[in-house]
Amino acid sequence: MTSGVAIVGVGHSGFSPIVAGLSYKELMFEAAQRAYDDAGVHPRRDVDSFVCCSEDFLEGTSIFDEYVPDQLGAVQRPVQTVSGDGLFGVATAVMLIRSGVARVVAVEAHSKASDIGSLGGIELFAMDPVLNRPLGVSPLAVAGLEMNAYLERTGLTEEHCAMVVAKNRRNALDNPRAAYPADVGERQVAESSPLFWPLKELEVARRADGCVVLVLASGELAPELTEAPVWVLGCGWSSGSASLESRTWGEADFVRRAADMAYGQAGIDDPSEVVDLAEVDDTFAFKELEHLEALRLAQAGEIAEMLESGEVETDGELPVNASGGSLGQGHLFEAGGLARTMECVEQLRGEAGQRQVEAVDVAVAQSWRGVPTTSAAVVVLGTGEG
Repeated sequence: MTSGVAIVGVGHSGFSPIVAGLSYKELMFEAAQRAYDDAGVHPRRDVDSFVCCSEDFLEGTSIFDEYVPDQLGAVQRPVQTVSGDGLFGVATAVMLIRSGVARVVAVEAHSKASDIGSLGGIELFAMDPVLNRPLGVSPLAVAGLEMNAYLERTGLTEEHCAMVVAKNRRNALDNPRAAYPADVGERQVAESSPLFWPLKELEVARRADGCVVLVLASGELAPELTEAPVWVLGCGWSSGSASLESRTWGEADFVRRAADMAYGQAGIDDPSEVVDLAEVDDTFAFKELEHLEALRLAQAGEIAEMLESGEVETDGELPVNASGGSLGQGHLFEAGGLARTMECVEQLRGEAGQRQVEAVDVAVAQSWRGVPTTSAAVVVLGTGEG
């Protein structure tokens, strides 16, 4: 008997700045259909539990999981609700399977960002209610402060952040589902409108509508469902301080803790020697660099050379965000982590088309919910069970 867990099916829908003709239910139904077909399972017959990742404030509906079962095929079936990014849902599915509660689990997360009319107020509501929220500080202002702190600590420059934007928007040109592909130059990034110094407009990922559904199965069942299972080697999660005064500035310590948990489960001591592909959060361009360091894929002093030498390009030694990341695909809110995981799955299967990276055996997907939160999850995936 094996305790392994594998991703056996993936499906998506949307990935557009605005999906005006479809409701969130229709996006979920389409993504679920594709995932079930990919896994060769029937939701009513084969799926034991369903995990929905959503945030009531973003949905505009209280107890949003009540609106989930119909389109996922989960009516009168076990539904687990995670108020967080989709990678937390993957961790929940892994625990359900490893505990013996379920053999097959479907994980869903989506974004209908075009329907959100009060995002600023929602983000403000996530601030510490006593010390921070009354100040009315914009989340973009917090991002600018953290960007400045990160650049000051590492010695990296605004030019390096512009290189991230250019790379990811360019990578998105080879991704048919990307919402914001473009041949953007570093000078264009530098000349884009200032937001909160030193953050520029083009360094912020733009919102997108979309849905992703993953199907996970136990190690015994996975080989029966697919010839190319992608194994979950490890997963971890962590949160930092909720208040601005007590958090660590310019360093993603919560990502480091989540990564160490995932690497420990995967038996990886030095990820920089093992990981072949990284899909990391780049809601803000500088965050990609900060997260690479927190994931122990690069030291701060190495990142500039990695960018300048092309090491993080699709054909480089450590491709980062070959999908285009959130800067290229679009910011999918709670579905962001699943979108990165789906890219890793396609790369590990050799199904990524023109953006396919050579010789991918181990990949890392990482999520962050964005300002003002400090929660992150990391999943290590591989072609072998480990």
